[in-house]
Amino acid sequence: MKLDILAIGVHPDDVELCCAGTLLKEIRSGKKAGIIDLTQGELGTRGTSETRHREAAEAARIMGVSVRENLKMRDGFFRNDEEHQIRLIRAIRKYQPDIILGNVLADRHPDHGRAGQLINDACFLSGLSKIETTGDDGIPQPKWRPSYFFQYMQDWYHEPNVLIDITPVIDLKMKAIEAYATQFYTGKTNTDDPEPQTYISTPDFRESILARSRMLGKRIGVKHAEGLLTTKLIGLENLSPVILNET
Repeated sequence: MKLDILAIGVHPDDVELCCAGTLLKEIRSGKKAGIIDLTQGELGTRGTSETRHREAAEAARIMGVSVRENLKMRDGFFRNDEEHQIRLIRAIRKYQPDIILGNVLADRHPDHGRAGQLINDACFLSGLSKIETTGDDGIPQPKWRPSYFFQYMQDWYHEPNVLIDITPVIDLKMKAIEAYATQFYTGKTNTDDPEPQTYISTPDFRESILARSRMLGKRIGVKHAEGLLTTKLIGLENLSPVILNET
């Protein structure tokens, strides 16, 4: 299945938290998008790998992605080495995305930065013909290198160089996040929730997601935005598609 956009997250819910709005906008415009989760998030304090799997499937349904796959790397213990790079290269060549969205290269959670480096390296190596891989059908895969790898922000703030207006889809983004009922605040009181409270299960964390999107939106004159980072320059044929914001 050829995808226009492939979003990769080390944990189920990374994509929803950080770039679901961008995915939703692109899907609404007719693009075909998919998600790959590197791990099952099995080391998370709340929930289990089974509940995370069900929640990820529901979030995918809400977003309308064409495919969601989990590579089942070990949460907390995967490495950016040849074995893991090859596994991710096979997935990139399988879906042949033009654009990849993935974890930022440095963050509070060590898995995030390590995954970002893994994705970055796999994107490049996937374009080398002398790295040989086979697909699920046993047929050799052709090389494939996406045109862009955009990093999405997570806990730590990084200055973005791309801002996407997600105002029309902010409510749907929050519904996709709330599909992870074991992980995030969904309106339950502490007495209703048998799971231990964590940094991400509080109402304040939910509000921080909205606060960041409002802050980024203000910078381009809209209500809500998501920020992305890329080390590759973006070229425009002309200025006609650019809205110059004078605010």
